[in-house]
Amino acid sequence: MTDEVVTRFAPSPTGFLHIGGARTALFNWLFACGRGGRFLLRIEDTDRARSTPEATRAILDGMAWLGLDHDGEAVSQAARAERHAEVAQQMLAEGAAYKCFATQEEIDAFREAARAEGRSTLYRSPWRDADPATHPDAAYVIRLKAPREGATVIEDAVQGPVTIGNDQLDDMVLLRSDGTPVYMLAVVVDDHDMGVTHVIRGDDHLNNAARQMQIYRAMGWDVPVWGHIPLIHGPDGKKLSKRHGAVSLTEYRDMGYPAAAMRNYLARLGWSHGDTEVFSDAELRALFSLEGINKAPARLDMKKLDSISGRHIAAMDDAALLAELEGFLDVTGRAPLSAVQRTRLAAAMPHLKERAKTFIDLLEKANFALAERPVARDEKADKALDAVSRRILSELTPQLRNASWTRDALEAVATRAAEENGLKFGKLAGPMRAALAGRTVSPSVFDMMLVLGRDESLARLEEAAAGGE
Repeated sequence: MTDEVVTRFAPSPTGFLHIGGARTALFNWLFACGRGGRFLLRIEDTDRARSTPEATRAILDGMAWLGLDHDGEAVSQAARAERHAEVAQQMLAEGAAYKCFATQEEIDAFREAARAEGRSTLYRSPWRDADPATHPDAAYVIRLKAPREGATVIEDAVQGPVTIGNDQLDDMVLLRSDGTPVYMLAVVVDDHDMGVTHVIRGDDHLNNAARQMQIYRAMGWDVPVWGHIPLIHGPDGKKLSKRHGAVSLTEYRDMGYPAAAMRNYLARLGWSHGDTEVFSDAELRALFSLEGINKAPARLDMKKLDSISGRHIAAMDDAALLAELEGFLDVTGRAPLSAVQRTRLAAAMPHLKERAKTFIDLLEKANFALAERPVARDEKADKALDAVSRRILSELTPQLRNASWTRDALEAVATRAAEENGLKFGKLAGPMRAALAGRTVSPSVFDMMLVLGRDESLARLEEAAAGGE
C-alpha cells in the first residue's frame, strides 16, 4: 500500500447533502489534508431510478459552500460498470467466485421454509461446488465463494477490532443475471482503483466491511484502514431526522451560519481534542485524528452551534466578514448592498460582530446601517416614540447639530438633554434607537451616530421627532 493517504467521500445522488454526509466528507477531507494526502469524490449513482443530476448538483454545491475541495474530477460509479463486471469475471475464472443458477423463487421458498422451521435463513447455494458440466443453459448470477469457517476481523480505527463469524456471511452476489454489478462489488473495485487507503464512513456500513474484505482478499488487494464513525442523533437521542429541524446542509447555509463555523461545529460533532471548542481550519487539519473520534453517537446541539458560530463571526476580519456577508445575500436571493450600505456596514462591523450568532442575526443588528429614509420601524420602536419622546428629540436635535461629532461630545449633549427633562440617559436611549434604527435593540446609540454621520443621524432624529415614518 502506498504511503500517501487517500480518502474519499462517496455519496448517492438521491437527494440533498444531509448534515451526516457533510460531516463524513469533512472527516475525510481533514484526515487527508492534515497528512498531505488526497481527498477524492465519487458519486455512487448506480441506482439509476433514484439518482438525479439535480441531486448531484446539490451535493457539489453543498461541498463547495463548506469549502471541501476534492482532488481531481468526481468519479461516476455508474460509468465504471464494465470494470466492475470485469473483476467479477476475473474472480470467476480464478475460482474465487462461481455461477449460481438458483432462481429467486427457489431462494424465497428456502427462506420461507427456514423461517417456519426456526432455521437460519442464510442461503447456501447448491451450485457452489457443482461440476461445470452440470450447468444448465439458463440465467445465472455470479456469487463470491466466501470462506465458511473461521472469522473475519475488522480492525477498525474508531470502533476497535470487530469480529464476525464467517458462518454468518453468505456467498453474496457480485454480478446480477443481467450482467450488472452489485453495489458491494462496485465499492471495493472503485476504492482499490482510486488508491483509497482509508475508508472513513458511517458505522451503518460496519457489517459491509466484513463482506467487502472478502472481495479484497479474493483479489489479493490491500485492505484499506477502516474508520466507522457513529451516526448523528437528535437532542432526544434518536436518529437524526426532519422532526429535529434542519437536516440538509444548505438549510444551515441559508440560516446564516458561516462555512468556517459549520466546519468547526461538524468536526466537534463526534470528535474532540481536549476541552477545546473553537478551532481554525489550520488547527483542525493539524489535530484531527481517527483516534479522537468518539464511539458513541454525537448529538446535535443548536445552542453549541450558535456559540461556535458567534465566536467565529467575532474573530473574523472585518473585510472578510463583509465579503462573506455579501456572498450570503447572493446565495440566498437577497438584495445586494448598495455602495452607501456597503460603506456604512464596513464602518459598523466592529460594533455588530461581537454579539451576532449568524449572518441573519448580524443583518438584523445592522438594520440601522442598511435602512434608508424614511426609516421603517417595528412595533416596539413605534411605541418608544410617544409624544414626550418626540418632543425631547426635537429639543435634542439642534444641540447635536452644533456638537463636535465625537463619541464623548455626543454622549455629553444627549446626557444633558435627558437630565434637563428629569430623565436618566437610559430612558432617552430607547427613543433614539427607534429613530436611528427603527428598532429598540441595536448597537450603541453613539456608535450608530458615528457610523451614519452628522447629516444622516440628524435627519433620522428630525424625522422621528416630527412623527414621520
